[in-house]
Amino acid sequence: MSHAATITGAAPAPRLSGYALFAGMLAAAGLPVYIHAPKVYADEYGVSLAALGTVLFALRLIDVVQDPALGWLAAGSARWRGAAVTLAAAGIAGGMLGLFAIGPPVAPLLWFALMLTLVFSAFSFLTICMYAEGVAAADRLPGAGHLRLARWRETGALLGICAAATAPTLLGGYAGFALAFAGLVLLAWLSMTGQWQGGGGTASTGFATVLRDARARRLLAVALVNAAPVAVTSTLFLFFVESRLAAPHWAGPFLVLFFLSAACAAPLWGTLAERRGTRPMLLLAMALSIAAFGWAISLGARDLAAFAAICVISGAATGADMTLLPAAFARRMAAIAPGGAEGFGLWAFVSKFTLALAAVAVLPALEAGGFRPGAENDSQALWLLTLFYGGLPCLLKLGAIALLLRTDLDDGKG
Repeated sequence: MSHAATITGAAPAPRLSGYALFAGMLAAAGLPVYIHAPKVYADEYGVSLAALGTVLFALRLIDVVQDPALGWLAAGSARWRGAAVTLAAAGIAGGMLGLFAIGPPVAPLLWFALMLTLVFSAFSFLTICMYAEGVAAADRLPGAGHLRLARWRETGALLGICAAATAPTLLGGYAGFALAFAGLVLLAWLSMTGQWQGGGGTASTGFATVLRDARARRLLAVALVNAAPVAVTSTLFLFFVESRLAAPHWAGPFLVLFFLSAACAAPLWGTLAERRGTRPMLLLAMALSIAAFGWAISLGARDLAAFAAICVISGAATGADMTLLPAAFARRMAAIAPGGAEGFGLWAFVSKFTLALAAVAVLPALEAGGFRPGAENDSQALWLLTLFYGGLPCLLKLGAIALLLRTDLDDGKG
């Protein structure tokens, strides 16, 4: 708590730019870890892909199931949240440096597992703390506070992903990226100095309060079903670009285009939701997603311009998902569990569970249908890949629309 806040007894006004920078730092941690770290350890240290895949699967399971426990820890340490955040920030910076900038002092596979565990755990804890803190902080903003804060936070996160996609190339590799990331962690930590109020001193309400609330349960269900299409397309994205579009070198530019579109659209969705309501804007975004995924079914080799347009449309729709749904959930937490930590521990669990479920369900089914990554696939295997990438998300989005139509978002409180 800041000195002024201590004297007056009032919490400081939320520093929106701090939330944006902190969210951007956290988002920048994900892309290199999930996409590039395995390749670095395979190329530089000769670790087998099978061993890396096994470790990644085990770590992903741990990462998914630990989020409720980290939510409980964030709630229990709310009184010392500033100190807890400082410790976790040091952990995520140290883990990234250990992963990419320090040669393994032990067996490379063991070092890989240890550093990833440190990064994953610190990332999850910091994310839960940031979202939980935002529940009380948004109530100190004028007007539609939850939407305003979400607009800044999620735009910062999306810009962080874009930066992470380009920084390793600009900085001469992943050692340079790790050093720059440590500097970014320091800047993000400084930007949030005095902002960690531990939910405004609100006592922990536990998981039961969240799970007993019908609206909170419905919002968690909407988040689960609505995140599933993005989890499926994220899992299959590289395969689709490489095998269906026959354009493997375009995967990076397409990813940047997708996230830039989401970052540009997120503030617009927040503004429209303030004027027209959250649910109508979410329904519009879901309809746009269905249009984009449906269009993807018709694509063939070298349909690059069409897929670029799909990246723009689906990215813009994702900007709404990332901004409006967390704001609606935070608004509900402000009413039933103002501390917010346990609620966002469950929210993080739901979000990550979809990624794990997509990998476990979709990839084996694709392989069973005859698809082989990096190989010449027949038309039947490519059609199956296309149906999974475009058709399955359409069905899942329709399910999300059905749930959303039955969910009261309480738009009137911002």
